[in-house]
Amino acid sequence: MSTGYNIKGPISDDKTRKSDMAQIRKPRGAHDSFLIEIYGPSLGKNHPVSQGVMTIGRDEHNTIQIDQENVSRTHCRLEQDSTGIIIEDLGSTNGTYLNDAAIRRVRLRHGDLIKVGGVVFKFISGGNIEGLYHEEIYRMTITDGLTQVANKRYLLEFLDREIARTIRYGRPLSVIMLDLDHFKTVNDSFGHLAGDFILKEVCDKLSRMVRKEELLARYGGEEFVIALPETNLSTACTIAEKARRTIEKHAFSFAETKIAVTVSLGCAELSPMAADPVSFLQAADQKLYQAKHRGRNCVAG
Repeated sequence: MSTGYNIKGPISDDKTRKSDMAQIRKPRGAHDSFLIEIYGPSLGKNHPVSQGVMTIGRDEHNTIQIDQENVSRTHCRLEQDSTGIIIEDLGSTNGTYLNDAAIRRVRLRHGDLIKVGGVVFKFISGGNIEGLYHEEIYRMTITDGLTQVANKRYLLEFLDREIARTIRYGRPLSVIMLDLDHFKTVNDSFGHLAGDFILKEVCDKLSRMVRKEELLARYGGEEFVIALPETNLSTACTIAEKARRTIEKHAFSFAETKIAVTVSLGCAELSPMAADPVSFLQAADQKLYQAKHRGRNCVAG
């Protein structure tokens, strides 16, 4: 599965991370670990989990407090044994998810994603703990924490480079903007955990269609963009229609409940009238509006 972008190096000039780095730089053993919040209200905060037992839940007595209705009073716990860190769900109402699967008691591995309510943590473990921290902070600047595809910031940087290349060599460049139809109804009817699941599942399906030189990004909320270098408008519309059919036919099921999901899509090709990232995306957004106006679950371009 490819999202079309690579991490090239860490950043170290973020002054807001000083308190976290003070914890990271304390001398510790070779198998130190921590959780870093990659999606939620305390984005970027790290929580050392190297020793003892820590709990996550809604009440104040927890090591990590998540004050959300869909989080149980004491939701889950992490503990260390001789071989590593184990996470255990404590009979929570909405479950503890590891890499999108509900768990009871599992040993954590470096890179695992833990979802508790509306918060996603990434488990980091290794010898060069400071280097791993900086690497993850850089990833957070270009990646959407929930869906793990590129974020809006990286999308604009990607388009800026590709537009310059397209103009220089006279090659085509297209974008597809898509929006999940009636997504608010999904959240209202099935809950935000189901909504989060749908967003991630849609990204998983779309990512399988995206080539290495292309890019899938979360533009905001339930809107996503696929950037297609070396692709004209006609081909972009063909790809968009394939994406539409893929989402429409997929059996989305959360907590044993089937949820019907469709998307509307708008396609645009780079033109002299829209030769910057913002104008280019606005052109695709106008086509997306047309698709919605036609009744949704269709492609306009």
